[in-house]
Order: sequence, then structure tokens, then C-alpha cells
Amino acid sequence: MTARTATLPAFRRAAWHTSADTLRPPGPPAELALVPEVVAAADRRWWETEALAREGEFRPADRRKLLAEALDLFADGTVTIGGSLVQGPAEFRAAMWATAGVPAALVDRWCGLLREALPEAGEPDGGVPDGGVPDGALSLVSLPGNTFSCLESVLSEAARSAAVWVRPSRREPWSAARLVAALLAVGWPAWRLGLYPSERRTLRGLIRLTGRQVVYGGDGLAASVRGAPHLTVHGPGRGCALVPPGTAPSEAVAWLLPLVAGDGGRFCTNVRTVVCPGPGADALATALAEALDALPTDPAAPWPLTACRAPGEAERAAWGVRERLRPGDRLLTRRPPTARTGAGDSDVYALPALALLASDDPGHPLVGHEVPFPFAAVVPTSPAGAEAIAAGSLFVHRPPEGPA
Repeated sequence: MTARTATLPAFRRAAWHTSADTLRPPGPPAELALVPEVVAAADRRWWETEALAREGEFRPADRRKLLAEALDLFADGTVTIGGSLVQGPAEFRAAMWATAGVPAALVDRWCGLLREALPEAGEPDGGVPDGGVPDGALSLVSLPGNTFSCLESVLSEAARSAAVWVRPSRREPWSAARLVAALLAVGWPAWRLGLYPSERRTLRGLIRLTGRQVVYGGDGLAASVRGAPHLTVHGPGRGCALVPPGTAPSEAVAWLLPLVAGDGGRFCTNVRTVVCPGPGADALATALAEALDALPTDPAAPWPLTACRAPGEAERAAWGVRERLRPGDRLLTRRPPTARTGAGDSDVYALPALALLASDDPGHPLVGHEVPFPFAAVVPTSPAGAEAIAAGSLFVHRPPEGPA
């Protein structure tokens, strides 16, 4: 069986389960089993009455060892998902390209980032927060669809919790399922894991059922789930870069291009706003727009772009930039907003874009605007205006030493 014909099951009560409720993720035909809230509530009762009595101590050092082995398997090994879907590293990369539009080069990079997220092997607590003592919490990690590097939160919660339930993105569930399968394969106790694909309306119920939660999502989702006492929400990063006055455009572009276009523009750390105190914003914006226009759609390119798989996704994302332009703003990139390549124009890209804003209003709808492709707004402003924009950004990038 391959990812093109697979049914991706849930993992609950220490076993893989199909469901009467399914949906089809983007890409080739596949079915994703969904877990209704009533089923999750029953699983929570099972966990309290049966699972917690199954096993004693699970030491931090043992957890760290198994996490490292599971990540090796996740990146380069063969795992079995659901008892019948055998997925090697090539099949995983093919599934990521087919469903999420992520080329193999980015899969490799993101696997490397997950390895880097693990604590050093010599740390006595195995990387467990709060002094190295795992607690008895049932944790939930609700993942985004833009990048599987957010599986880092699953690793962290697995290291510190009695059990972790993973809610995968409905747009890209394969990486979460693969990590759960890899953990099981290296000997992680099955009752300590869960894979709970669900509708968005079920998320609040999963939050009520669990003791600690890590939730990724945009402004709307973040606002809808706030309020739980042990909830961490990773919302928009609104990344910005502060360009020192007097920086030559060529130097600025060499510094900014990786920040804007790296990782396909899918990270919350990617630069969305380029802040230019003093003169020179026009020349910098023009040079950066030319560099973005030159980025190819070839998946093997040095700065690979990601394709959009959901129908209309690329067009909606590209149009979202254009509809937020205000009078006086200029879109400096010259290519069409989207492109189709591949056999039968099957690969659809929202192409990189850059806007030069006429206002330094930190509330401008394009300041910090996050889209699943490389985009930045260049803002000419005063030093005070630059600080106002930086104050609203979670990630502020500055050249490491003097001019870029």
C-alpha cells in the first residue's frame, strides 16, 4: 500500500483505529480517520482508569534515548503506520511533496532541525523541563500544516508528560503519524501516545480533556482557544528585520533573502516586514524584489519554494496580499501571482511577493502579514516608527555585526 491509496488511522487506547468519520487531505486520494469529541472523552476515562496503572517509572534518560532513536527512524528509516502502511524515507518524502507541496530538500532540513531540538545526550535530566522530573499530565499538541518542524513540541511534551496526544494538521497529517509510528517502533509505551485527527470544532473539547496543551495556529484559531490555565498558544510570529541606516542594497539583500525566502516562507520566524529607518528604502525594496523574482520553482533550487495542494489555496494566498494594499503602496515583484508547473500543471505555486508601503503605520494590514510563501513588506520609517513595528513582532532580526 502506498500513500496514494492509504487510509491514515488514528492511534488511541494503545492501538491504531479507523473511523466512520473521515476526510480527504489535499493531494492524491487518501482518507484521514477523525476522532469525534465523544470518543476522545471516553479515551480520557480509559486513560485515567486503566492506562495509568499499566507502568511505573519512565526515566528521563530512557526517554531521551528513545526520542533520539525515533528521530533517526523518522528521518531515514522505514516505519509501519496502522499495521499495513509501510513507509520508507523515499515514500515519506513523496507523501510530503504530494500532500503538502514540501520538496525533499526541505524535508531533509526540517528533519535536521528536529534533531537539533533534542537536548544534548549528556544532559542528566534528558531534557525534561522543570528540574528533570516528568509529571503526570496528559498533554495535547495541536500542530499546524505549514511545517512539521513544530513536532519539536511533541518531543518536548513526550519528554515531560505521562502521555501526549497529538492532533495533526488535516492538511498535512503524515509527519505526525510517522513520528508516532517511529516512537512505537523503538519501544515507546503505546499508552503514552495518541494521534487524534479531528475537526477544528473538536479542538476545544480536546483542550478540556487534557491537562496541558500546546496549540499552533493563526490569529483566529489562537483567539478561539485562549483561556485554559495550562495552554501555550503559538500564534503569528510577525517576523520583522531592522535594516541599519546606510546599508548598501546589495548587502541588505544578501542578509534578507534567506530570512524572507528560507524554508519556503512557511516559518513564523520568516521576515514579513523589512523596516528601513532613514533614506534608501526604495532602492533596497527594488533590489530585494528582483532577487525574489529570480527564485525558481524548481524543487531542487537552493531556496526551494513549496507548492500548494488544496484547490485555490495559492490563488487565495496571493490575492490576500493584493487586497491588503492601501493607496500609495506598490507591489514591486513583477511575476504573476501564481504559477503552475509539473505534469499537467499539477504543481501550483504562490510566487514570492514584495510590497513597498507608503505608510509606517504599525497597524497596516501588510505589516506582519503571514502567508505560506515568501512575502515581505518594506516600510520606510523613522527610528521611533521602527521600534513601534518591532514591539508588535515576536521575532525581530538585526544584522549580527553592524551593517548587513
